[in-house]
Amino acid sequence: MVFKGTAVVQGTGRAVVTATGMRTEMGAIATMLDETQEGATPLQREVALIGRMLGVAVVVIAAIVVATILILSPIDDVGDVVDVLLLGVSLAVAAVPEGLPAILSLVLALGVQRMAAHKAVVKNLSSVETLGAATVICSDKTGTLTRSEMTIQRIVTASGDSSVTGVGYAPQGRIETVNHTPLGAAARAEHIVVLSGGSLASNADLRQTQDGTWEIQGDPTEAAFLVAERKLGIDNRRKKRFERVTEIPFSSDRKMMSSIERDLEHEGELVIITKGAPDVLIGRCSRVRVGMDIVSFDDARRAEALGDVERLSGEALRTLAVAYRPLAEEESVAPGEGLEQDLIFVGIVGIIDPPREEAALAIAEAHRAGIRVMMITGDHPRTAARIAAMLGIAGPDARVLTGADLDSLDESALAAAVRKTTVYARVAPVHKLRIVDALQADGNVVAMTGDGVNDAPALKSADIGIAMGITGAEVTKEAAKMILADDNFATIVAAVREGRAIFDNIRKFLRYLLSSNMGEVLTVFFGVVGAGVIGLDGGSSGQGLIAPLLATQILWINLITDSGPALAMGVDPETEDVMARPPRRAGERAIDSPMWRGVIEIGLVMAVATLLTIDFYLPAGLIEGNHTLAEARTAGFTVLVFAQLFNCFSARSETVSAFINLFGNRWLWGAVVFAVVLQVAVVHVAPLNVAFGTNPLSLDQWLLCALMGSMVLWYAETRKWVLRRLSVASHAS
Repeated sequence: MVFKGTAVVQGTGRAVVTATGMRTEMGAIATMLDETQEGATPLQREVALIGRMLGVAVVVIAAIVVATILILSPIDDVGDVVDVLLLGVSLAVAAVPEGLPAILSLVLALGVQRMAAHKAVVKNLSSVETLGAATVICSDKTGTLTRSEMTIQRIVTASGDSSVTGVGYAPQGRIETVNHTPLGAAARAEHIVVLSGGSLASNADLRQTQDGTWEIQGDPTEAAFLVAERKLGIDNRRKKRFERVTEIPFSSDRKMMSSIERDLEHEGELVIITKGAPDVLIGRCSRVRVGMDIVSFDDARRAEALGDVERLSGEALRTLAVAYRPLAEEESVAPGEGLEQDLIFVGIVGIIDPPREEAALAIAEAHRAGIRVMMITGDHPRTAARIAAMLGIAGPDARVLTGADLDSLDESALAAAVRKTTVYARVAPVHKLRIVDALQADGNVVAMTGDGVNDAPALKSADIGIAMGITGAEVTKEAAKMILADDNFATIVAAVREGRAIFDNIRKFLRYLLSSNMGEVLTVFFGVVGAGVIGLDGGSSGQGLIAPLLATQILWINLITDSGPALAMGVDPETEDVMARPPRRAGERAIDSPMWRGVIEIGLVMAVATLLTIDFYLPAGLIEGNHTLAEARTAGFTVLVFAQLFNCFSARSETVSAFINLFGNRWLWGAVVFAVVLQVAVVHVAPLNVAFGTNPLSLDQWLLCALMGSMVLWYAETRKWVLRRLSVASHAS
């Protein structure tokens, strides 16, 4: 069968159309892509939940506060009712971190920018955090875990076995025996013929760019001979000594290619040089080169060569053999079966696509972070197993499942298999999709890489589909949520770290915003309740409704303490090693129970500090004139601002002291200083005194307000110390 999308590059033939449109293999992939549903990201689900919770909380808080005021305070006229309702609305505004959507979008956008600088291009803002929640990374092999630079690693000739050092297309390395000794004269002569022969029977080219890097043109496997030839000390022999006459191209049926070359150093003698699959080429050889001599390729030598092929294949190396034969003057050079017979066998090379060094380190980092790494490739199982072992994905004896194995498994057996098996080979598009679905059904957050059109359905189904930017098809990039500009697995792990740091920062500013807003709500609530209980209703002075803060003051606090510091916390550097902990559990909330307890406790401390300050400025618990009331409110108002600014530093971590890396976030310090300047202005600038009901404070009063506001910091530090001690005790037991 010839599938739709196949390119015919040579030959002639007749094709019978058996299906068109959506019934073709390309159509089947399009159908899978269309039927695959994208789910909401963990962050999208979390933000929606927070929105619903806060919506209900706002209505409840406003209703309770308004009802409490109406019950405990005398309402003399319509103006009092308006004041009560205005205060209720102000509290509702204070209770909701209205800057959350904007801050969240900005923090994610900055995360996208940082990821792009590390070659990870994220198409959807919410996908930035999804990577941080990943529990499994399913990766392709070629180009992602490996360098996609075919490298000759072993050479076997009649004189023995040798190894080739160095990887990639840079001709840096050496060729030596497997015992790390220099090659003997006979072995060197054989190696020259093997590598030069492989270079001649190819159409690849190796060149060095102006910036010093090496690049190839043509088939990577053919280029591997050019690189190894230079490591042997032979520089471009093909162009200096030989002249091509004709070529017998490679085909999948013949499994070999030949080049007929004119040897310019030997009176223009013609020679045919052939490279191809060892099992095919060995059958066409009658002689073998040993050093400078040509001897019979008898059954013993033939069996030894086949054994070498089996041994190299067992090491997951791709094998190619090289042979040649001088042509007689009367022989025709027209391509034909007769030319590729009676050849002189020279040797076998073992080729590997070397793993990326940074990939092994990245996989170790992923394992440290509790993330499973799975390899899903179309390569041979033996090759997949060896690369997986070299990279630390699986042990040397780990089980490898093939596409045929997966076809034989029902859904329950597949679910059991994906929990244990980390290497999959010879898989089709439908197998990748089944693996992703099985992992997700088991509660995993799955990141999946891919490059071909057939990978698109699996990438769309995965929680975070990752397309290759260099080798990826446009359809794959469209279906993916993230594109790797460098096709490098290490970039994925770097993006995971960034995603986790972003989620931590989201929790930081949520902790800060909610605890600060809780402080405002509790201050007003307990202030009104306390005033009503002890009779501070302003009746004797005609004040009517007495509240610890005015509506304008509450809105001002939200204006100067919510946006700037919260945004600065969104770009906070890591306060903890984010890769030293396992991924978040499925269903784990961004605002969990311990965090809610902390929010309520910090809010209570803010309210207590504020109300104690107000009470300190109210003589004998009685209100005598506007001046004393305004002064008390100004002091309480300032304490609450300072408390929230001190809370900036405490909220950076649930357990780590605020004094660790205290000056690590210059944006946070800038936001705090700016907020203090604005607060000084609202207290001391006359027009603002009128607008916000404030009175100027003396230096002693400012110091007292700062001291009372710092109660939040000292309480938080004590709380963190207790939590750390409890954690140590828990681990010890």
